[in-house]
Amino acid sequence: MKKNTKFTAAYSSGKDSTLAIYKAIDMGFEPQSLIMTYNEDKDRTWFHGIGQNMIDRLSDSLQIPIRLIITSGKDYEMNFERVLKEERAKGAEICVFGDIDIEDHLAWNTDRCKNADLKPLLPLWKKSREQVVYDFIDSGFITYITVVDTEKMDAKYIGKQLTRELVLKLKSEGVDACGENGEYHTFVCDGPLFRKPVEFNPGVPIFDGRYVRIDIL
Repeated sequence: MKKNTKFTAAYSSGKDSTLAIYKAIDMGFEPQSLIMTYNEDKDRTWFHGIGQNMIDRLSDSLQIPIRLIITSGKDYEMNFERVLKEERAKGAEICVFGDIDIEDHLAWNTDRCKNADLKPLLPLWKKSREQVVYDFIDSGFITYITVVDTEKMDAKYIGKQLTRELVLKLKSEGVDACGENGEYHTFVCDGPLFRKPVEFNPGVPIFDGRYVRIDIL
């Protein structure tokens, strides 16, 4: 693929998708849009739980348009493909994903892109999970843990900034360095892609069954 090829990217506001976008731009590709899946029942993004106001602020700081895929779980796949096709019609040739090594994720991404006539690009694919998280931190990004699966790690880490020191602490407790098994999710608020920091006030931790989260306010 030639440089300046336009791409859209599956974006969650978390560390892996952010790093993948950063890598794609460094490879010479041009961002056309970022796409976020939005849970129509909960009025926030799927998985990371970001609200509309914060999405607007992210887009403003990144200076890249963010498109919402407003969907239920039942129609998730269909609506994802619909928006990919629309981005293809606007000129995108690539869709960037932040997955690292889970084969089912690769298959899902590949199928969605095939149906939309896009090429999947996974800049982090098959890198070690530890390498990915340290590359992210060392690149200058700032991120906070905003969702914790309390069956896989201690709830005390909710709201903590992800640093090299914290990664070592998590590893010593048997937690995957990258949280790739669903242990935690993050919110990236600053770094080399951002025109200015996206300031936020972490809400009071909210317990929802096995999960604890903070609202990004």
